[in-house]
Amino acid sequence: MQNQKPELNKVLSRLDVFVLSVGAMLGWGWVVLSEAWLTSAGSLGTVLAFIIGGLLVTFVGLTYAELASAMPKVGGEHVYVHRAMGNKAAFIASWAITLGYVSVVAFEAVALPTVIEYIFPNYQVGYMWTIAGWDVYASWVLVGVGGSIFVMAINYFGLKPAAKIQVILTASVILMGLMLIFGSAFNGNSSNFEPLFINGATGIMAVLIMVPFLFIGFDVIPQTAEEANVPPRDIGKLLIFSVVCAIVFYILIAIGVASALDGAALSTTQLATADAMTTLFGSAIFGKLLIVGGVAGILTSWNAFIIGGSRVIFAMAQSDMLPKWFAKLHPKYKTPSNAILFIGALAVVSPLLGRPALVWFVNSGGPAIVIAYLMVAIAFILLRKREPEMERPYKSGKTPIVGWIATIFSIGFLIIYLPGMPAALIGPEWAIFGGWFLIGFYYFVQMSRGKYKQIVNEDKSDKKMSM
Repeated sequence: MQNQKPELNKVLSRLDVFVLSVGAMLGWGWVVLSEAWLTSAGSLGTVLAFIIGGLLVTFVGLTYAELASAMPKVGGEHVYVHRAMGNKAAFIASWAITLGYVSVVAFEAVALPTVIEYIFPNYQVGYMWTIAGWDVYASWVLVGVGGSIFVMAINYFGLKPAAKIQVILTASVILMGLMLIFGSAFNGNSSNFEPLFINGATGIMAVLIMVPFLFIGFDVIPQTAEEANVPPRDIGKLLIFSVVCAIVFYILIAIGVASALDGAALSTTQLATADAMTTLFGSAIFGKLLIVGGVAGILTSWNAFIIGGSRVIFAMAQSDMLPKWFAKLHPKYKTPSNAILFIGALAVVSPLLGRPALVWFVNSGGPAIVIAYLMVAIAFILLRKREPEMERPYKSGKTPIVGWIATIFSIGFLIIYLPGMPAALIGPEWAIFGGWFLIGFYYFVQMSRGKYKQIVNEDKSDKKMSM
């Protein structure tokens, strides 16, 4: 008998795949960060930032769309970069995108108690400590911990139930967003768009550094391609369509909030998007409704990125890059249960850092995401050159120009994170980014020594002897 690698179940429909991607990209950022966009760049500056960032995401998405249709395997970036550049490059790309996913999961674990605070302002009890001038309370932390355990459990017990929940929650997010957009069309004030620009290019870059974090999510489609009961060509189409929908949504939300709140209101708001909804409809009830949609958004992206991150870790372990413990599939639910538990554990401890960690997670995850995008773009170019006859059910153009544009955009985005740039990362953000890659360096060295491969081979030999 031959040993077979554990197989994932093909349970996702077209709707499931599309909603996983869109729900991941929309999330909670549009509720909690709109004030930061508009006060950093102005109304038109924010829109320009999303257009520029949208171009990056679109061209990177086109490279993913082609590669996902050609190689519909669990792991996404891991599979493409491995085929084009080998083990070491694949490890770097996979570890980088995993930080992107983990940063979103950690962000949502902090965002949930933040939004509950908006609904119940005085629920904080049990002072613990102060971080970056913000007091952390036990009741606040427990809300984030409880949410982390809930989302982790949903994913542990099967992908299809998680996908069904994603459909319902994403519909709620879109409904609330549409209410804000239509409300601004009828009740918004165009004079509130002033100032159109704040801080010029520096302001636009301050919004741009958030874009990779906000739009990460379309790449959940490649992560789950092996579990999608969808023709390979449609995987590519669904990916691009989801990207376009998210770009349009973010731009319209920015316009909607800008039309509702003037500069004075933006300078005092705690949640600009919710306050904009209250202003546009003349009732606090509508602000509370939008918060409900925001909670749904927290859960959609939280859910999607536990799915995506666990699949990357699972694929890395299958490729002997991480300990085989991460490659375990649950015998009943066919989920990468140990990888889910690992990411869930990181989410559980995140609320201990308090509300300031929201921005830290956004910015530290950004460069890691762009590193992965850059390596996928390079893999796209190399595979077009080396394997022109590879079957590509969805093809992004006749030439590799899409890959070159994605590469240039990715390099440009990486530069704005560097020290000395107006939008450079700060201390805590570098600590998260550097700490993650320091851990990765340890696993990289172990992989290079063949430690995990050796263990797997020994296990296989033991099993053969016992048959």
